[in-house]
Amino acid sequence: MSGAGRRRTRSRKPRGASRVGERFEAVVGPVAHGGHCVVRLGPPDSRVVFVRHAIPGERVVLEITEGTDGDRFWRGDAVEVLEPSPDRVSPPCPYAGPGRCGGCDFQHVDLARQRALKADVVSEQLRRLAGLDVEVVVEAVPGDDHGLRWRTRQRYVPLPGGGRGMRKHRSHDVVPVETCLIEAPELSDHVALGRTFEVADGGFWQVHPGAPDMLVGTVLEMLRPRPGERCLDLYAGVGLFAAFLLEAVGESGRVVAIEGDPAASALSATNCPGVEVRAGGVADVLAAPPPDGSVDEPFDLVVLDPPREGARRPVVEAVVARAPRAVAYVACDPAALARDLATFAELGYELRELRAFDLFPMTHHVECVALLEPAGR
Repeated sequence: MSGAGRRRTRSRKPRGASRVGERFEAVVGPVAHGGHCVVRLGPPDSRVVFVRHAIPGERVVLEITEGTDGDRFWRGDAVEVLEPSPDRVSPPCPYAGPGRCGGCDFQHVDLARQRALKADVVSEQLRRLAGLDVEVVVEAVPGDDHGLRWRTRQRYVPLPGGGRGMRKHRSHDVVPVETCLIEAPELSDHVALGRTFEVADGGFWQVHPGAPDMLVGTVLEMLRPRPGERCLDLYAGVGLFAAFLLEAVGESGRVVAIEGDPAASALSATNCPGVEVRAGGVADVLAAPPPDGSVDEPFDLVVLDPPREGARRPVVEAVVARAPRAVAYVACDPAALARDLATFAELGYELRELRAFDLFPMTHHVECVALLEPAGR
């Protein structure tokens, strides 16, 4: 189940009369970050509504699922499609749709159009938050079955009597399910480019079978590490990137892996003999002065693979202070990526290349890898 399916509706004081359950006919506007599209209602109910289960350009009847008279925007579902998009398809999963499982955002959309919508979101976030005009193509990744059967780690809600279910979008309510069509038939084997990694139970590993190979290959292709170079792997996890960086820079090079999760950090030492492992928050380790810290010096290459909220300014400043010739930024959230790219640009590092991958088909999530280099070089 995607992160979107596990969100809870926030409890807050109502700002006027509830509009939940009211229906409006409207034309659907552009896709927005978060798995929904923008609808602008006309007078007398002028309001932006973030609508799920729709496609840009469609005429739909939408039903308000969250919103009061005093809210700046409302949320809703497209419950009836009056003029469908040519890209609309029947969802392969019987649990997908308004009022059902919240794990998938785009099962009603043709797979190629799903990727185009994600590309639109990445482009819009980069333009709005970083001032960058970038043409984005979201690439398919081997390992799924036409967008299904890719999720190698799945969580269900146990139900009384031995059943299982999944939560509705932004809700505690549970929808009983028998089979999730995005769940992979096999568990992850934790292998990347032929190399096996040890991962703790419940520890982080990419859930799409093709993700490790694609991400490692892309990072190495962008950075082109050379023998003898010094590398920082930040938010290193169990050492996925560090292991291959060390192979590339050789015995004369140096790789330092920093990870805040103690279990993952310990496993990175096991998975990557020869890599220098530092356990602790990335910002804290980078800020530690010598002799407590041993990374307060120039590095040639940096890999950033931060959590959903991004690296943020203190880490970006610390990276730039080490004057790398290149930075590879692996991002699971385009808004966080765009904010950090704006900070890099302010500090003299330009976006040189960006690739986007469909590692989460049927959902709004997308993975990006960005290459940054000093401006003017």
